[in-house]
Amino acid sequence: MRKDSRLSRVLHVLVHLNRFDSPVTSDTLAKMLSTNAVVVRRTMALLRAQGYVHSAKGHNGGWTLAKPLAEISLLDIHSSLGEGSVFTIGLTDEHNSCPIEIAVNKALQDVMGEAEQLMLKRFAEVTLDTLELESMNHLKDLGI
Repeated sequence: MRKDSRLSRVLHVLVHLNRFDSPVTSDTLAKMLSTNAVVVRRTMALLRAQGYVHSAKGHNGGWTLAKPLAEISLLDIHSSLGEGSVFTIGLTDEHNSCPIEIAVNKALQDVMGEAEQLMLKRFAEVTLDTLELESMNHLKDLGI
């Protein structure tokens, strides 16, 4: 099963944007993420609509942060991306009348629902400046 890494990749971009002194083009971000600039523009437009980034066109244009990292949480970005469930585990619905399928789905729904609520609560508590601090600590540990 393919993992959805969009949230992780966007968080990566936002922390990098904080370190640039000038706007960063979609092409530069695309190279950093090994993806297409169109994908970057489409994704960043979602964040711009929520007020987390700015974009400027033209020769010196590109993307910049619209808010300090300390004012942006993981939940903010998760929500901006239109992410549904944090889990990609699906329930089966091939045998709706089977009591075993009903019991399995109920158990999975209950557990995943609880886990998702806890995860979203934690997402709301973690701001992006925490990620930047962690990255700086990691560089320090590496002697860089």
